[in-house]
Amino acid sequence: MIGPQKSTCVRDQSAGSFPLASCNAGSHPVAMKIATFNINNVNKRLANLLAWLRTARPDVVCLQELKSTDADFPVEALRRAGYEAVWRGQKTWNGVAILARGMKPVQTRTDLPGNTADKQSRYIEAAVNGVIIGCLYAPNGNPQPGPKFDYKLAWLERLIRHARALLKAGVPVVLAGDYNVVPTPFDIYGTHSYDDDALVQPKSRAAFARLIKQGWTDAIRALHRDDRIYTYWDYMRNRWPRDAGLRLDHLLLSADVAKRLVASGVDREVRGQPNASDHAPTWVELRDVAATRAKGRAAVAPTMRRPLLVIDGDSFAHRAYHALPKTIRRDRNRPAGAILGFANMLLRLYQAEQPRAVLVAWDTLEAPTYRHDALESYQGGREFDDELVEQLKIIPDFVAACGFANAKGAGYEADDFLAAAVAREEKRGGTVLVASGDRDTFQLASERCTILYPVRAGEMARIGPAEVRARYGVDPKQVPDFIALRGDPSDRIPGAIGVGASGAADLLRRYGSLKAILAAGRFKTQAEDLRLYRAIATMDPKAPLPRIADQKPSWEKAAALARKWQLRQLSKRLDAMSSAAMSSAAMSSAAMSSSAMSSAAMSPSVMAKRPGASR
Repeated sequence: MIGPQKSTCVRDQSAGSFPLASCNAGSHPVAMKIATFNINNVNKRLANLLAWLRTARPDVVCLQELKSTDADFPVEALRRAGYEAVWRGQKTWNGVAILARGMKPVQTRTDLPGNTADKQSRYIEAAVNGVIIGCLYAPNGNPQPGPKFDYKLAWLERLIRHARALLKAGVPVVLAGDYNVVPTPFDIYGTHSYDDDALVQPKSRAAFARLIKQGWTDAIRALHRDDRIYTYWDYMRNRWPRDAGLRLDHLLLSADVAKRLVASGVDREVRGQPNASDHAPTWVELRDVAATRAKGRAAVAPTMRRPLLVIDGDSFAHRAYHALPKTIRRDRNRPAGAILGFANMLLRLYQAEQPRAVLVAWDTLEAPTYRHDALESYQGGREFDDELVEQLKIIPDFVAACGFANAKGAGYEADDFLAAAVAREEKRGGTVLVASGDRDTFQLASERCTILYPVRAGEMARIGPAEVRARYGVDPKQVPDFIALRGDPSDRIPGAIGVGASGAADLLRRYGSLKAILAAGRFKTQAEDLRLYRAIATMDPKAPLPRIADQKPSWEKAAALARKWQLRQLSKRLDAMSSAAMSSAAMSSAAMSSSAMSSAAMSPSVMAKRPGASR
């Protein structure tokens, strides 16, 4: 957390001067995570905002479209969440704010210079830990042509002039917000429906390009040159489920800040939550200055950080089998409900999370594990329908056809492969999403691992350490101890006699662990049993895994398999995903070629060869 610091920043807006280098003067520029989020009504979506803040833990957040007056801004709720704020509200429309975790942002501007008659709340600026943060909400500009588009272009011109002055001041700056500009055709899904929209007009794009040309770094595109990344999905026409998005939200970095850039991304999953904004949070991570200097010229180039998605295959296959009608059949009238339900879940998760790779973990039904050998009652009484078992055998074929990995092995449960994948990915510095309906997986929650837990049809709760503590009153690492004490009826683990959930949590808060509880002389007659229950509840992070390199989905192979199984709607969905992927790749290639040709055309050697060209 960024600690509170005394500020010596003084800003005289009327003088037009920039004594910005003195903001937080002498402070050591530490590692920071800076995000921008068009919240689209901060009070209506306060719960969504607070949930994201708990999970993502950004150090600085730029909010747009507050749609709140200054008096109604939820400053106390944000303060309880650990954030101080400066803001400029406006009733019904617009409104911008800057939040800082653990410290008060030092406000330096409350408007964009250049038009004193402009009363719209679209720009605010503050210093946080030695960096000037400009939070902006550019005008939409529709309909165009017309006065609204003229206002948009004039506003962007004012931004360009102010941005130039900031660079001239020689201070670290991040300009973050909703620019309401789609920079290139690569930043929008394949469509003609936006052709007349102000977001994509040549004049809008030219203004953004002139801004970049001043020397700003587009943090998302700097690290994700070949990736089609969106930050906004309209509520209309099913655009979120279709991933029909646009990139409107940008973080532009001055040259000295760009040297500290280590990661950037979009928290897409936030857009899929109930009551969500139509935008998703976009963020950058900056290393501290000391680390940057230590690395010197040999600093390793930043890399993008997409999560590894790990799925409990049996959990979701079972849910699908029992949720869908048994009348769903495939070729030769064989059962297909579990296959179809699992496949749709897998595709939905992939589209929402955009992981670097997918691993699906499976139980081995025909072979017992050490847990069964150690506890005779473990998972006793479980019986599976033959039609479910038949489908469980072939769902891994669909996973492989999609280009994803499976993990299965005698002596291990799916949970063990989940734990092993989390341990491996965290060790390499990555992040993990674990999708499972088994609450045992809550023991894996960490700053780098989030559990996706199904709560109702199509909706996943995101479980991190804070959510585990809220549900059980214990930390994730204490979950095996908690299960041992409380018991687990679904797995036939008896637990401690006379101890329920609240009693187990109270004991762990007092003693810290089952080991300490037993050392204190509690449960003497059950001590060995409780140690066994804890061992059974603990996932094995040493389970053998396949290599999990970055993956490129093979939707066309999966579509062919779906056609073979005569699952027509599934094959059509996969065909559409395959076509979209190929179109995206083609547009990416075209955009890169165009960029390369443009760069070559503007190079001094080429310019010198042009008739009448001057250097």
